[in-house]
Amino acid sequence: MQVSKFESGDDIGTYLSRHEQKDVLRFIACGSVDDGKSTMIGRLLYDSNIVFEDQLDNLKSDSKKFGTQGDSLDFALLVDGLAAEREQGITIDVAYRFFSTDRRMYIVADCPGHEQYTRNMATGASTADLAVLLVDARHGIVTQTMRHAFIVSLLGIRELVLAVNKMDAVDFEQGVFDGIVDEFAQFVKKLEDDFNVQPIPMSALLGANVTKSSEKMPWYKGPSLVEHLESVSVDDRRIAGPFRMPVQWVNRPNADFRGYSGQILSGSVRSGDRVKVLSSAHEAGVERIVTMDGDLTAAHAGQSVTIVLDKEFDVSRGDVIVSKQSPAEVSDQFQVKLLWVSTSEMLPGRRYLLKSGSRTVGATVYSPKHKIDVNTLNAVPTKTLGLNEIGILTLSLDEGIAYDSYDSIRETGSFILIDRLSNDTVGLGMIEFKLRRASNIHWQALDVDRSALASQKNQKPCVLWFTG
Repeated sequence: MQVSKFESGDDIGTYLSRHEQKDVLRFIACGSVDDGKSTMIGRLLYDSNIVFEDQLDNLKSDSKKFGTQGDSLDFALLVDGLAAEREQGITIDVAYRFFSTDRRMYIVADCPGHEQYTRNMATGASTADLAVLLVDARHGIVTQTMRHAFIVSLLGIRELVLAVNKMDAVDFEQGVFDGIVDEFAQFVKKLEDDFNVQPIPMSALLGANVTKSSEKMPWYKGPSLVEHLESVSVDDRRIAGPFRMPVQWVNRPNADFRGYSGQILSGSVRSGDRVKVLSSAHEAGVERIVTMDGDLTAAHAGQSVTIVLDKEFDVSRGDVIVSKQSPAEVSDQFQVKLLWVSTSEMLPGRRYLLKSGSRTVGATVYSPKHKIDVNTLNAVPTKTLGLNEIGILTLSLDEGIAYDSYDSIRETGSFILIDRLSNDTVGLGMIEFKLRRASNIHWQALDVDRSALASQKNQKPCVLWFTG
């Protein structure tokens, strides 16, 4: 791996200019407990030469105090920063780290492996382009491995590295690696058709096949982890998609200025473009795109801007400004996929709060149509959802929200459910499609034979539902 660093003759301006042209790959490290996720990321940071001398001194000291590698460095301690994580030797919360090579910059999320912290893993995966799924070569594929692979697929990630770690513990045997790859391939067939898997045997502790190929596994002819990360294409779907910007703040510093501030989640916008404000459906033109550094002629996904419209009407926090040519839809009832992340079971019919972007509305959940068995991916009948279970169900809102299906635009197709009393996050959801409501039923006048009604005396009334 070529490490990104100052070159002779560089000044700080040249260095920064060289780096701002790089693209960014966001990826997660996930898998079961003690598969070596934190160690792998620590090794990436160490081999990238971005660990300062004082950090290295602290690492040596902490390795003696907390480490599990004897006299060797415990690279996991570069990532696990919480006291409880160091004492227990586990990862509890998602830890984000940054590093770069000459070709690309990276944001990596170290996700917990424990089942009770699955919601933290899903949070880290929600913004990732790629997942590195670690498997302990000694234990092979376990339930948590399959659960993480399914959640990665569910959240729209299509690039996956199957990192078979701790190959040193099985004497770098090719047969062990091939057996794990074959077993995982059978499971992946049940997932999305366009799921791309790159298997890599490695030892994160020894650095084998992490940043460079290892001589200890001459039978493996594929890329190292970093070589693959440098070559995989970055998903640019956000910039290529239709324009979406939730309003986070109505910017009104004085009587002469009224703008709407937020981060562009998808697509791009230019001065003069026609846009819609949802859910009111008012149309207007973009008069200005304002930033701290001055006005822009255009802005794209990832940028935070203030948009000034050429018309005055009611726009408030929670509204979404969208492209007129490709607007989002508005609805108050959906079929959704829901990952339940609370230790208390879901209560069908109970009211929760739904937060989507900057909008928070009341929501009612109904009994799941079914839940998904993570081992077989089969639909299983159920009346509720428990911790870490994934189900398909109907969700009804107090008022309509602007949305896109999760498959088309992740940012406007996702939401969280919040308990109204404890304020805890209890569910992570993905919108599949909208459903019709009873408001679509209209009573019709019927010319009915009175004698026919008389013959039906004492019969109980009933309702026939035709809208699905």
